Amino acid sequence: MALTVVLDNVRSLNNIGSIFRTCDAFAVERIVLCGISATPPSAEIHKTALGAEESVEWEYFGSTVDAVASLKSRGYCVCCLEQVKESVMLGDFEPDPSGRYALVSGHEVNGVDPAVVDLCDVCLEIPQLGTKHSLNVSVSTGIAIWHFFSALPH
Repeated sequence: MALTVVLDNVRSLNNIGSIFRTCDAFAVERIVLCGISATPPSAEIHKTALGAEESVEWEYFGSTVDAVASLKSRGYCVCCLEQVKESVMLGDFEPDPSGRYALVSGHEVNGVDPAVVDLCDVCLEIPQLGTKHSLNVSVSTGIAIWHFFSALPH
């Protein structure tokens, strides 16, 4: 399975570094940093990435819409991690081990831009039992990456 992570205007460099580290742990193909998302080299990204920004391929797009359009044109199934009316619960989504996927995670406060949500093939939601109905972007991205990784034969 090929998995690319797309960060839509993620503002915290610590979150970006943490996502790099998680992507390294699970052999994610690449990270696409978009909009206001910072890019390496950065001491603050390095602090939480612990060097993973050097082992995980990454690219930058000024527009997440352009990044998603590019991935779709290359045959990726684009999955948005967002709470919307049509969301599929993460546990109900069964990735094809031979598929190509892009996982879009959004801004810490505003989530994934609605224009990006509209382009995605599916929106995935992590079920939650608490009162906040919200997770840190690096945590939710890690949970979703694990879901894709666990679909692979080990």
